[in-house]
Amino acid sequence: MRKALKQLIHKSAVLKIIFIFLVSYTISLLLWIQVKDTYCYTIALVTSKIVGGLKNARLEDIVVEGDVVKATFRPLEGKTGMLVHVSIPTNYTFNLPLTLAIMASLYLFITRRRRAYGEAFLILLGVHFLYVFSSEMKEMTEVFMNTGIQKVNKPVAYTYQFLWVFTRSMIIRFEPFLIGFYMYIRFSHRFSLQHSSK
Repeated sequence: MRKALKQLIHKSAVLKIIFIFLVSYTISLLLWIQVKDTYCYTIALVTSKIVGGLKNARLEDIVVEGDVVKATFRPLEGKTGMLVHVSIPTNYTFNLPLTLAIMASLYLFITRRRRAYGEAFLILLGVHFLYVFSSEMKEMTEVFMNTGIQKVNKPVAYTYQFLWVFTRSMIIRFEPFLIGFYMYIRFSHRFSLQHSSK
């Protein structure tokens, strides 16, 4: 009798998790379609201002065209009449609805929920910022070195290239599971109880 009751509770919990996941994925996907361009524009605008400051260039323009954000920079030294165009595809956010759905389905398992979700959203923003930052720095560095605005420095160029490829190929693709794993390990009831008992 007790075993049957445990199985019933287990099935009920699994069904609840699946329901939360499906509902939250549907809602986040519908909402994401509406706000994607604004989000990508905002991330690109903030990042481009920082990149412009680091590369001694002025951000002239930034626009969303389809699934691409296009930023235009003007060097403040050297070839000041030249414009550098950097295109950033917005597909780095394709996993965001799935990430939000995984985060929502962990609600039943985690403690300190406000902190857990706050940290998860900060990590998500950080990953997207890192992608745009590494993409723009890679492009700007290559153009500046090729045109003589910046001294050729292969280790620096390779560093930005590696950072961009690593972010695009590894972090972005596994972002939902990395954030879900982080939330579960750091904030789940089981791990919190084990930590507090030590």
